[in-house]
Amino acid sequence: MYFGGSIALLALGAILSFAVRDNINEIDLVTVGYILMAAGALGIILSLVVNGQRSNAVKRRDDVPPR
Repeated sequence: MYFGGSIALLALGAILSFAVRDNINEIDLVTVGYILMAAGALGIILSLVVNGQRSNAVKRRDDVPPR
């Protein structure tokens, strides 16, 4: 899951938590919304960590002869 998917989860969770006032038997939509928002926030944090590690990686090109 990348940055865009995480933002989509945050938006969907916020809609379910704050805007929907419907009841489904045995499913609490507010709780489902909070879970989706937590998953979206975790996805954003993880994608930032992974991208930060990727940019700090040392790139060696020993197999390419000098020009």
